Amino acid sequence: MIRLILLSVMVLCSPVLKAQEQFDKSAFYDSMAKDDVTKIDEQLKLVKLSSSADKTAFEGTLLMKKAALVKGASSKLKLFKEGHKKLEDAISKDNLNPEFHFLRLMIQEHAPGFLGYKNDLQKDSDLIKKSFGDLPEVVKHAISDYSKKSKILDPSDF
Repeated sequence: MIRLILLSVMVLCSPVLKAQEQFDKSAFYDSMAKDDVTKIDEQLKLVKLSSSADKTAFEGTLLMKKAALVKGASSKLKLFKEGHKKLEDAISKDNLNPEFHFLRLMIQEHAPGFLGYKNDLQKDSDLIKKSFGDLPEVVKHAISDYSKKSKILDPSDF
C-alpha cells in the first residue's frame, strides 16, 4: 500500500519536478508563434516553476505576448509593463545573451508604436545575426522560423 502511494505521488509530482528543472524551449517558441492565450498561460506556469536562471526573460516575454492577446486596455498595459520590466532586467544582467535580444526583438517588432518599445530593433538584429552560429539548435530553429515573417530578420541572414 505504501509503495502504491509513493508511486502515485511520484507520478503526480513528475511534471512539476521536470518543469522546475528546465522548461521546454521548443514548446515556449511554439506558443510564442501562436496567438493563443491558453498556450501562453501554460508556458507561464512552466516558466514560473522552472529553476532556470533565464526564467525572468522568458516570463517577461510571455507576459508581453499575452498583453497583445487579452482584452481591455488596462489589462494590456499592466501585463506589458510587468513583462517589459522582467525582460529588460534580464537583459541588463546578461546584455550579451543573444537569445534575450531575440526575445526582445520578437516583442518590439509587434509592439504598438505608442508604447515606445522599438528602439533596439537594429541592435538586437545585429547581435542575433552575429551570434547565430553559437546558439543552441532549438533557438536557431526558432530564429529561422521567425525570420520568415519578420520585417527586420530575413531567412537569408542565417
